[in-house]
Amino acid sequence: MEPARTMADLIRTSTDAYLSGNSMARRPRSSRAWHLVLSGVRREADTRALALASGARGWGYDSDGQHSDSDSEPEFSSLSPSIPSAIPVTGESYCNCENQSEAPYCSSLHGLHRVKDCQCGEEDEYFDWVWDDLNKSTATQLTCDNRKVNFHMEYSCGTAAIRGNKELAEGQHFWEIKMTSPVYGTDMMVGIGTSDVNLDKYRHTFCSLLGKDEDSWGLSYTGLLHHKGDKTNFSSRFGQGSIIGVHLDTWHGTLTFFKNRKCIGVAATKLQNKKFYPMVCSTAAKSSMKVIRSCASCTSLQYLCCYRLRQLLPNYVDTLEVLPLPPGLKQVLHNKLGWVLSMNYSTSKPSSASSSGSDSDSSCGSDAEACRRKRCRRT
Repeated sequence: MEPARTMADLIRTSTDAYLSGNSMARRPRSSRAWHLVLSGVRREADTRALALASGARGWGYDSDGQHSDSDSEPEFSSLSPSIPSAIPVTGESYCNCENQSEAPYCSSLHGLHRVKDCQCGEEDEYFDWVWDDLNKSTATQLTCDNRKVNFHMEYSCGTAAIRGNKELAEGQHFWEIKMTSPVYGTDMMVGIGTSDVNLDKYRHTFCSLLGKDEDSWGLSYTGLLHHKGDKTNFSSRFGQGSIIGVHLDTWHGTLTFFKNRKCIGVAATKLQNKKFYPMVCSTAAKSSMKVIRSCASCTSLQYLCCYRLRQLLPNYVDTLEVLPLPPGLKQVLHNKLGWVLSMNYSTSKPSSASSSGSDSDSSCGSDAEACRRKRCRRT
């Protein structure tokens, strides 16, 4: 234990000496940015020293380059699923690619060894919407034909967010967001919101932006569902390589989340006659998310039939593979409603949820299907 303690002292001493030597030459008085950098470097030194003392492997990311009084230091012995952590979440990837498990540490400050992005699950070529370059926080940058959003390119000093470039009007909307960087920090979220959500409001505050008001819903990487400032345990954590799916049914007024193409649960109900946009937000430095699917269709008899077929044949990757249909019809259904015929609505356990009407839904299929039957009887 004594050698590890000595190593920690050496790291802190060298860090403080380096920073104090440079600060004599140029340090503006009352500089908030200086305090952010200083505290971030010291936290990094403490974390690396603790990792050396415990004999653990370097996990690459130790902080999101941020310092917030509301953030508590993580407990390395046992991390509660609902508590944000400086350690990236691992083991929740959609695939088994090596580069999704952890990122090697780089010796330079906040330097990250970037590897080529995994392409697993990215089969779609047509996208109903992409990220909106005109409606985003200042700390964001778009790549990959505006499908990939990069947050806080150098360091983080708050919360950045962005929305899609298309309003989700009447009908069925389904999209998938892939976590293409380590997931850590105060929060990284996927959800929806109206045009009233101010995406740049918390650019100097670390918070869970989506779900902070009544105009948005957000699923945090910690597994918490946020709405109206309240949070509910909703799912397990998600991390780098995870694919988070979102299904907004404006006809029946439901919002459903998926993780790695398996249903998590219905998050909200009674969302009819409202205009939403897909949204994501992040407080983590050098984090990124990518739209790998965005589909839309009207609520027609064809859609309802495909939805019902998928419920009757849930154990197949693609329902069209086992249906005795002509090749031409299969191709038409694949192009128009392939996303419906490949979704997995079965759940292993109920999920508590919040809604605009303070209702709760026990699973993806039960209450949503009851809602559909009720609507059919009315019409």
